[in-house]
Amino acid sequence: MTRFLRNPSVTPEEMLSEAADQLSRRCASRGVLAIQDTTVVRSSGGGGDYLHVVLAVDADDGAILGLLHADFLSRSSGRKQTRHDRPVEEKESWRWLEGAQRAASICSAARGITVIADRESDIYEAFARRPTGVDLVVRAAQDRSLDDGGRLFATVDALKEAGRTEVTLPAQPGRPARKAVLAVRFMGTTLSPPKNGCRSNDDARGTAVSLIDLREETAPEGQKPLHWRLLTTAKVENLVDALATADLYRRRWAIEQLFRTMKTQGFDVEGIRIGDNAPRNKLILAALIAAVAVQQLVHARDGGLQPSRPMTDAFAADDWPILQAFCRKLEGKTARQKNPHPEESLAYAAWVCARLGGWTGYYGKPGPIVMLNGWLYFQAAKHGATLFTLPNV
Repeated sequence: MTRFLRNPSVTPEEMLSEAADQLSRRCASRGVLAIQDTTVVRSSGGGGDYLHVVLAVDADDGAILGLLHADFLSRSSGRKQTRHDRPVEEKESWRWLEGAQRAASICSAARGITVIADRESDIYEAFARRPTGVDLVVRAAQDRSLDDGGRLFATVDALKEAGRTEVTLPAQPGRPARKAVLAVRFMGTTLSPPKNGCRSNDDARGTAVSLIDLREETAPEGQKPLHWRLLTTAKVENLVDALATADLYRRRWAIEQLFRTMKTQGFDVEGIRIGDNAPRNKLILAALIAAVAVQQLVHARDGGLQPSRPMTDAFAADDWPILQAFCRKLEGKTARQKNPHPEESLAYAAWVCARLGGWTGYYGKPGPIVMLNGWLYFQAAKHGATLFTLPNV
């Protein structure tokens, strides 16, 4: 491992390039959601090291297609006072624009691309400079000026309800899973460019967007009411469009699960004790790529929509004989102890890894940690098989 991490021929750029090449082929003719977010990988008082990730997800069935992009950031205090004097290319904010550009480039053969992100990405330049053929769905953070002189939030607050919908909220720390009834409002508008900051000519023009407001009028006692304001560059003409866009935003949960697998309960990248940034970042990136594979297995465990995703989404083609051999060993005599999925499918591989990770096949569904344990077991066995077949030297 040390030789790998300190090998100058192994670079994060090459690792990302290989992941992008594989992803590009999977994106052809598909609707792609490029979900981006930033997570801390090492804290240091007022700053720390962060990893910005762009994950590709199939817009139709929610399957994880692969890793689009990743970028390491180091934060320290002291530059906020000059943020209005610097162009966006010199700010950390640039990562959100770069993520959209990478999605447009790598997924150029996709049927359509939608970039999804949370409030931190509510940056005017991201809307003004979005790549051709790419739409954005962003949770609004800024109460922006509109071209008619009004303010964004007050204008949508004054709208009549267009309808209501019920959503299931997944459990989070300090909040159990629950259902919420949301009132829905939506409108089309044009955002005025901000008065401060360095802007290109494109930034100086107004930007047309749709705003979707979903709010919980009555929340359970002790729970904060849910309220999403979503900005999108796609046209929203009716309630069906508004709810479809909200459903796309909810797919952001995939990247939260990815970070969970990378961190304390999975690969524990925050606990890495390597002082030098270069080898440390290689190890974190390797863990990220592995965590994507684990999440692909979790999403594939039920088989999903037909046709099944191929096992090569997360495995090499020559892994198939080992997966098949493990399956023969793990299958029992009863129907529930048999692998129900088509051979050479990702679901078939997910069943094998779940069983290797300790799942019996009888109770519940295997989660990310069970899949991680099974995936690690498989990789160790593959490494042993590879060593066994090496010629004597």
